[in-house]
Amino acid sequence: MLSGDMSKHTTSTSHGGAGRALLWVAILLTVALLGFVTATAVRNNPINSDRVANGVSKYHFIEECKELAHDSEQLTVGAMGQTIPLKTLVEQSSPLKAGDEIHASLEATSAEIVRATQTVDGGGWTLTAPATIAVHNGANVKTLGQLPMACAHDKKTGKTTATLQLPGQ
Repeated sequence: MLSGDMSKHTTSTSHGGAGRALLWVAILLTVALLGFVTATAVRNNPINSDRVANGVSKYHFIEECKELAHDSEQLTVGAMGQTIPLKTLVEQSSPLKAGDEIHASLEATSAEIVRATQTVDGGGWTLTAPATIAVHNGANVKTLGQLPMACAHDKKTGKTTATLQLPGQ
């Protein structure tokens, strides 16, 4: 008796061939759609750039500019045809205290920075955007002002430089 009941419940009467075929069609259509969307997005990517023609990718150039803005030891200010280290210029008006660090940060949105980044004839990049200069000491931040920052990448030397410009220069 027990064996008769078991055989009723274990016999296979499933007709899943059509369902499996539809599942595979759905999977293939999904993969094709994802491939199309990915290809379209890559072509319309504003960060997409020719690294060989410009010496470095647009994304890498923008990231280097942001890093240079935070490096007060390397950042300079253009004044009357000369370049003066930002730290020296700030210390002339008020000496820095122990623990003070000078930083500049780009004050444009990511979209504005991408639009402002342009290629240079012969290869390279250039970017000009407003930068806020501030003195940081732990959690305390004292904003000193805002100056335009010009950042450039020279393909021949492979170097990226950033310079703040005083008004009227």
